Amino acid sequence: MSTSGTTSFTLDLNDLIEEAYERAGIEVRTGYEYRTARRSLNLLTIEWANRGINLWTIEQGQIVMNTGQITYPIPPNTIDLLDHVVRTGSDTTQIDINITRVSESTYSTYPNKNATGRPIQVWINRQNGLSYTTTNYLATTINSTDTTITLNSTSGLPATGFITIESETILYQNVSGNQLLNCFRGQNGTTATSHTASATQYVTINYLPSINVWPSPNAPGSQYTFVYWRLRRMQDAGNGTTDQDIPFRLIPCLVAGLAYYLSAKRPDIAPDRVAMLKADYEQQWEFASTEDREKASNRYVPRMLFY
Repeated sequence: MSTSGTTSFTLDLNDLIEEAYERAGIEVRTGYEYRTARRSLNLLTIEWANRGINLWTIEQGQIVMNTGQITYPIPPNTIDLLDHVVRTGSDTTQIDINITRVSESTYSTYPNKNATGRPIQVWINRQNGLSYTTTNYLATTINSTDTTITLNSTSGLPATGFITIESETILYQNVSGNQLLNCFRGQNGTTATSHTASATQYVTINYLPSINVWPSPNAPGSQYTFVYWRLRRMQDAGNGTTDQDIPFRLIPCLVAGLAYYLSAKRPDIAPDRVAMLKADYEQQWEFASTEDREKASNRYVPRMLFY
């Protein structure tokens, strides 16, 4: 008898939910039970983000720094940055230089945040990535290179931050009256473009996660590149036609966790069964988290001081 020759087994959303319900001893009868299971599955993956580093969600990115620009947005679904360097040169002349992460309390003590030089420190501002539209709108027409933007009102805007006009996201570093000053155009992967004054072009305030570097870059664009490795948020559960955003080796843990979540919501499930499902979930998480880790060797060198 020969083997299958395939290694493609996975569970789509429907099969995953059915398996979890069966473990909990619940029969699926209505569409609402799929809906509540999908909601629990999304909450479960958010919990995983809080439990530790999920290696399959690590992604590399880079930001070309501009002269005088202190703040730079990072993707809204970023949980945290793990490592980062400042890159100079390219190809065979490329050099990656360490940039140290500092806390908000340390960054706030720098007396001159506009000092210029090669960035050596970074504060990561972990915003929620949400946005909302205000009644502020563009008061005068601007072209793609304008660095001063006049609104009908700046009420409700933070002292510094990101706004979106039409499809362009803009960083402003100061507010004076109804004007946004020291603007950097085309942020967060958007393109700088002209905008016509109109009461219908509302300003959207974006709370984008971002980095603040110190000192401010002192070289022309493309001289310094901020290269980072980020932990991104896991993708949503979907609508039943897609696979889950996890490696195959974590499927048992996902099923066990969902079974526990579903049993905790049902008053007709015996407490001892809920406890059993929770214990099984914790065991599966231990197996998964132990396997999903860096396996490079660690080498420790003692620091020797001589007088």
